[in-house]
Amino acid sequence: MARIKFLNTEIDNLTFNEALSEIDNIIAQRKPNSLRFDGKLLKPAYLVTPNMDHLAILEENEQFRETYKHADLILADGKPMIWISKLKGTPIKEKVSGSDLFPQICELSAHRGYTIFLLGGMENVLEKAIHKLVQKHLKIKIVGVFSPKFGFENNPVEIKQIIDQVRKASPDILAIFLGAPKQEIFIYKYKDELNVPISLCLGAAIDFAAGTRKRAPHWMQICGLEWLFRLWIEPRRLYKRYLRDFIYLFKLYFKY
Repeated sequence: MARIKFLNTEIDNLTFNEALSEIDNIIAQRKPNSLRFDGKLLKPAYLVTPNMDHLAILEENEQFRETYKHADLILADGKPMIWISKLKGTPIKEKVSGSDLFPQICELSAHRGYTIFLLGGMENVLEKAIHKLVQKHLKIKIVGVFSPKFGFENNPVEIKQIIDQVRKASPDILAIFLGAPKQEIFIYKYKDELNVPISLCLGAAIDFAAGTRKRAPHWMQICGLEWLFRLWIEPRRLYKRYLRDFIYLFKLYFKY
């Protein structure tokens, strides 16, 4: 697997299908009672999907940087990253966004018989998402869900509750929808206690799966204008973040 340097992080330079295949291999190697060819048990893995917002946070947040250093899969989520990589002479093969990845992971899981635990998102959003996923993937096995309270990451009792529920369900995949950098820091701290073959940090993907948040039209996604659609839908929430991201885009380009 080719990992390349990209600005202030690294990227696993995979196509979308190659990324799915790698996730499949990770699960197969780490399922309970599964051994590598050399007889060694592998540690739980986790995946992150950096976009320009993540790169900005990486410059400011040491804990976040640590999570990226130890991530097993780092997949580029954003057309601007693809464009910059080409200008830098180390082109990233393809955008692999969490919002596109999650439906395909569900399809893969239904086909392979993998089990999934959903962590994060509002309770009503989780209910809607499960309803739609079960309708679309008849054989999907969702073995647990948990919607943490705001500020749970500072509450040892709730963290223990999450760990206990996940360990009891013993899923093959832990899909986390807590937003960055919270989801990445959480899984980095507790992945060994959770003991799931692979955890996926997927942010708002659960909202798209539930249909409670609209995605940009396909042509806008292809043209790299998904951010503009989201800004139009949620201007108050996103304008400061996107302004910061654009400033960092130029800073990072020239700094690295």
